Amino acid sequence: MKTIQNVNFKNTKALIRVDFNVPLNAQFEVADATRIVSAKPTILKVLEDGGSCILMSHLGRPKAQEPAFSLRHIVSTLEAVLGVQVLFASNCIGEEAQKAADNLQPGQVLLLENLRYHPEETKGDVGFAEALSKLGDFYINDAFGTAHRAHASTTIIAQFFKDNKCFGSLLAQEIESIDKVMKTGEKPVLAILGGAKVSSKITIIDNILDKVDHLIIGGGMTFTFVKAQGGHVGNSICEDDKMELALEILEKAKAKNVQIHIPVDVLAADDFSNDANTQIVDVRAIPENWQGLDCGPKSKAIFHDVVQQCKTILWNGPLGVFEMETFSSGTIALGDSIADATKNGAFSLVGGGDSVAAVKQFGFENKVSYVSTGGGAMLESLEGKTLPGIAAISE
Repeated sequence: MKTIQNVNFKNTKALIRVDFNVPLNAQFEVADATRIVSAKPTILKVLEDGGSCILMSHLGRPKAQEPAFSLRHIVSTLEAVLGVQVLFASNCIGEEAQKAADNLQPGQVLLLENLRYHPEETKGDVGFAEALSKLGDFYINDAFGTAHRAHASTTIIAQFFKDNKCFGSLLAQEIESIDKVMKTGEKPVLAILGGAKVSSKITIIDNILDKVDHLIIGGGMTFTFVKAQGGHVGNSICEDDKMELALEILEKAKAKNVQIHIPVDVLAADDFSNDANTQIVDVRAIPENWQGLDCGPKSKAIFHDVVQQCKTILWNGPLGVFEMETFSSGTIALGDSIADATKNGAFSLVGGGDSVAAVKQFGFENKVSYVSTGGGAMLESLEGKTLPGIAAISE
């Protein structure tokens, strides 16, 4: 895997695809700079070698060239993170962008305007990719969050840099972390899959059963498995049409010697509300008109023991409706268990929108080994798909 560590960027204009698709508040200030901070090591490596950086990214999903989606809004945050002045081009191709790139001196950083102001970006247009490629003489892809899309700036552009292309340090870390879980991880390997629906995780489950020793299933998915085995789930979320599939998964796991762990008790509520009445009940005997919204104390204890046994841990999806404080304790307890295991030498990878949000909300970010920056890209990697943005650099 060719990364920035294998290259000296002296007098090189590095065209870097970053993922600065960050949330902005009502004043158009950056509300969470995680993705900008994540790109810092790659940018600084180029600058410290004596090169210059031309940064390209998208922001949101503009329909036209709405000012709300301008990357101009993030310049001050980017300057604060990098500690250097950032120049801005109000287009990503054309005369102004080309002139700004041509005049760039070693040690300088240029940020281009939103790639998605041009519909050719998401269409993977070759002409648009070629126009972008003329701005720099070396291409670095450091945008894991968009690596699963065959867009002009993430995939198509790579063909114009035959040998002058590599992965940035963030993208390299993402690939290595997923490989640790899927290929090289120390056993026992544990995957924790939460979230609402079996249907959204089925390809992941299929792909990882060959790689893991233990699988914890939590969140709303629990109830499809419980009902399929004859349990009563009350008003809990349940995909009746996926019950047969759930039984097949249990059979496959048994055949492959994978131990599946499902909650044995739940915190049930009489309403989907933080202020609902609650009771701890057996997961197979949830009363009519009640719904399971978090795992119960026995389940937390069982899951803690499983986590402590394992040396490689993947966490994708919460165990309950953690956004409501009343139903957050299962997810917090799991975070604590994973933090303990990590402290004792396990490798832990957290990925997928909701689990990343939970990790940030409850302060586990620095207590796990790695938090992935890409939701869709992470899920497709776990499904065993080759991501076009990664393939384009590897070719």
